[in-house]
Amino acid sequence: MPDLAMTLQEEIRLTRQATLDAEAFGALYDHYFPRVYNYICFRVPDAAAADDLTATVFTRALDRLHTYRPDRAPFGAWLLRIAHNAVIDHYRVRRRRPTVSLDVAATLPAAFTPEVEVQRREEAAVLLTALAALSQREREIVALKFSAGLTNRRIAEILGLKPGHVGVILYRAIRKLRDQLSKSDEP
Repeated sequence: MPDLAMTLQEEIRLTRQATLDAEAFGALYDHYFPRVYNYICFRVPDAAAADDLTATVFTRALDRLHTYRPDRAPFGAWLLRIAHNAVIDHYRVRRRRPTVSLDVAATLPAAFTPEVEVQRREEAAVLLTALAALSQREREIVALKFSAGLTNRRIAEILGLKPGHVGVILYRAIRKLRDQLSKSDEP
């Protein structure tokens, strides 16, 4: 697992070096891949699509690395903004894309036994329903906190908020989720 403690100076040095050297970008990739991938998996439940989007994020980052400005935001914040935009683009395209027919879906192998799959889908539906009750800002902060593993300070940098405000929004969002989930557990 990559070291999560990268100093800002090291990050700036690596981003400058990465414009000339692929190995430096590889170090940035290794460091940020888990955060970006987890963030995307939280927002896009389809594993294959999450894999593709993660690859797209890093490809876009490499292609646009010359536009990155360390004085505006840390590299991680810049990268997660690219991820955020990739997820939005994914859902825009998906709305226009036709759905898979039942005949094709029936031929796909199941990842779990039917019982486990039904239980997993029910749990996911309950969680998605609870998340849907949150505002867009709350969902975004929850995704950045728990999927990307970011600190409140990093989330604040990405969203242009104060860290304390992020903490308050996160606290309230978690409380709402707990309330929603406890209601769904009641008979």
